[in-house]
Amino acid sequence: MNFTAQDLRDAADLVYTQMAPTPQYAWPQLAERFGCEVWIKHENHTPTGAFKVRGAITFIDWLKRAHPDVPGICTATRGNHGQGQARAAKAAGLTAKVYVPRGNSVEKNEAMRAFGAELIEFGDDFDEARLEAVRVADEEGLMIVPPFNEELVRGVATYAYELLTAVPDLDTIYVPIGCGSGICGTILARDALGAKAEVVGVVSENAQTAKLSVEAGELVETDSATTFADGMAVRVPVREAYEIYSKGAARILALSDEDVAEAIRIYYRDIHNLAEGAGAAPLAGLMQERDRMQGKKVGVILCGGNIDTEWFLTVMSGGVPTV
Repeated sequence: MNFTAQDLRDAADLVYTQMAPTPQYAWPQLAERFGCEVWIKHENHTPTGAFKVRGAITFIDWLKRAHPDVPGICTATRGNHGQGQARAAKAAGLTAKVYVPRGNSVEKNEAMRAFGAELIEFGDDFDEARLEAVRVADEEGLMIVPPFNEELVRGVATYAYELLTAVPDLDTIYVPIGCGSGICGTILARDALGAKAEVVGVVSENAQTAKLSVEAGELVETDSATTFADGMAVRVPVREAYEIYSKGAARILALSDEDVAEAIRIYYRDIHNLAEGAGAAPLAGLMQERDRMQGKKVGVILCGGNIDTEWFLTVMSGGVPTV
């Protein structure tokens, strides 16, 4: 999978038919805290509060052109992917059946329904919900929307295109890894634009499938993925994504839930922005590499702000949400 700069410009033009570019700001509060120039890419400011809406726009546009007779989509999610897909599908006149695991975020579930999803709870984690979504899509003649797909990544890559167009001389970019569209979009955009930034992936220490796979040189599944940073709670790596980030990422860091919770507190106290667990994880990665980043120009992807109220109150009280 490769994109040219023109591919990204065309994808951005399509994305902008449904949303505005998100801002990137160099916050002096964070520069003082970390000893480097810190550019936050505010994907918490999209129409769904997360970056996934970009890939939904490009995927549904492709679907309408390539498969005009398909009546709707079916997919699995922990929340942000489902919101984006439901929103884009509804705008295109399609139905959207969305599977989530039992115990999923209450407020993300409500948001998906508001965007037009028919929401079904199934399984104990994302990967079980994903397998059921594939089965039902085939049974009902719906288009399965996988967590990783070239048409999705093309849209997702537009956030890195915006960031690197605005700040082309970044030294490092921190980005979380779930199924991989975010980090792969960032790597592909960097390469298309000829930028030199290192891309550093971050995962939860409780959901290390991407990190373990890169270290082993082959796909490694984990037995569980229990973290309140639900956007990174993946047990089974995606081969197509692995092929990109295993070669294009400089390194992958593992973070504790305590680290992620502290990053959420820093975002709110320093710059008064909400970050969900996966959204705050890249800042936690910078926290871990503070000494290494001294004096550098750093990009941090705040990929989503959709944190449930109770979890946010727990974090701001100094705790860590339990799942």
